[in-house]
Amino acid sequence: MKEQIDLENLPKHIAIVMDGNGRWAKQRGAMRVFGHHNAIKAVREATEGCAELGVGYLTLYAFSTENWARPKIEVDALMALLVHTISDELPTLLKNNVRLDTIGHTESLPQGCQQELHAAIERTKHNTGLNLILALGYSGKWDIVQATQALARQVQNGTLAPEAINEELFNAHLATQQRPEVDLMLRTGGDHRISNFMLWQLAYAELYIYDELFWPDFRRNHLYEAILAYQQRERRFGKTSEQVTSPS
Repeated sequence: MKEQIDLENLPKHIAIVMDGNGRWAKQRGAMRVFGHHNAIKAVREATEGCAELGVGYLTLYAFSTENWARPKIEVDALMALLVHTISDELPTLLKNNVRLDTIGHTESLPQGCQQELHAAIERTKHNTGLNLILALGYSGKWDIVQATQALARQVQNGTLAPEAINEELFNAHLATQQRPEVDLMLRTGGDHRISNFMLWQLAYAELYIYDELFWPDFRRNHLYEAILAYQQRERRFGKTSEQVTSPS
């Protein structure tokens, strides 16, 4: 499928809701944590696949604000796994010229996670290939609220007039800031919902749902499958089909 992809029509920004780790483990009679451990290969496949094609940005929904409500044993295991995975995958990120970054309320993460994350971000900051963004302690509602609070403080101290607030300014105060809006969102696990992920940035994203695929089984060919489907769609952004297809 890779050879069929039009490299001139790639999504600039792909976002993935990595769902189904727990159900994948349950099918095998194991604890949910087993699924999270076996999801690392899928992350590597998605990252390397995007890097090889020349996709600019890949955002992975790694841990939402709502995930803190999960059983403590699972949260603790996820945090430990995050630390080890970042450390283990750093040589691969450097080899593939991938720049690591994060969005979300990362101050809520355990200190060890924050340190490992910041160290990897610092080590990869000069890489010029794929921008890999981990959404950690993140939710779309949190992002919109924190942007609103930042703008409200500027209005309160007199440095910003309310009528000066527009989409461009609001976008600049989101966690994603100047990164492009999402062109294509993938979701494994079969659920047809956004799950509080990048609500502003997904405004005109194309959605691709894998109804019978759990995240641990995600491989590069599944990425190609979604990109090919994306390239066959007509993106109108509120316009009519005739407006999109007619010469300017």
